[in-house]
Amino acid sequence: MALEKELETYKRELPALVLSGGGKYVLIQDSTVVGTYDTYADAIKEGYRQFGVAKLFLVKQINALENVQFFTRDVELCPT
Repeated sequence: MALEKELETYKRELPALVLSGGGKYVLIQDSTVVGTYDTYADAIKEGYRQFGVAKLFLVKQINALENVQFFTRDVELCPT
């Protein structure tokens, strides 16, 4: 699965990331936390600068609690 190592690294490092930069954005490549950034754009720029488009990297906002989204295709249209 794509970004599996990066997501495992995020989960493993989350307690330290929350203490040092909750709300910021983390850049992770493979099993390495490259750094934290104030904005998503800064983190993405740095990821492309260091790794280009050939290597996968993860940019994720640091949050102690995940916002779970639920989507379904099993919906009935409301008759109007």
